[in-house]
Amino acid sequence: MVDRESESPSVRKQCELLNLNRSTLYYKAVEVDAETLELMMLIDKIFLERPYYGARRIRQALKRIGKHVTRRRVRRLMKLMGLEALYRKPRTSKPNPEHKIYSYLLNGLDIERPNQVFASDITYIPMAKGFVYLVAVMDWHSRYILSWRLSNTLEADFCIDALNEALSQATPDIFNTDQGSQFTSEDFVDAVHVSGAKMSMDGRGRCMDNIFVERLWRSLKYEEVYLHAYENTRQARDSIARWVEFYNNGRPHQALDYKTPAEVYFRIETAAA
Repeated sequence: MVDRESESPSVRKQCELLNLNRSTLYYKAVEVDAETLELMMLIDKIFLERPYYGARRIRQALKRIGKHVTRRRVRRLMKLMGLEALYRKPRTSKPNPEHKIYSYLLNGLDIERPNQVFASDITYIPMAKGFVYLVAVMDWHSRYILSWRLSNTLEADFCIDALNEALSQATPDIFNTDQGSQFTSEDFVDAVHVSGAKMSMDGRGRCMDNIFVERLWRSLKYEEVYLHAYENTRQARDSIARWVEFYNNGRPHQALDYKTPAEVYFRIETAAA
């Protein structure tokens, strides 16, 4: 849909009109052989269950299921995938030392209503010939996904796009993220503050501070991502969009008294309630 030869409107303007990150426009999937892709999938599954595992323990877990690989190869693939056990978080959360870090505001806080706390995080999504990154913004109380974006880079732009879409729907009292450089960037933090929300950040190395988003990644990967081998970013976007629609509107949660996130977020009364 993008005319790269056009000067009016420019490629930048066309991307804005299509709500498309320019980095996605120029994305070229990295060719990875099938055996390596399978190994990366297994590493991802192990890490999702045990985020404190480093290359040594992941290698041992792989050995138990018949995959004999060297620790060096496991470490190299973890680096490629953006996984780092040292801080119990993916390297997608690598901080920028020049950015200000905000205090974690959710300790002891009773979260009792929609739009009280929004939370955001990034994960990586494997494809048939590479991977992309996914950011999502979730309402903490209802688990409702307000917005999400895919990108082939870890620049802050796609996080800011997701943030702006979420804030166009409502303003939370608190917006919680990890200490990743995308979330500590001046543009991201300024957008949160202009909205009137308070900025909150997980403690370094404390993946449980954003537990509901971590659980979202588990559900997404086991119910959607691991069941498909996306050929390209468009296919990944379309398939994930269908899953998000189901997650928000058709998937009851036990913790929500078997209501869907949308029913709780929009306070919709149901017969089961």
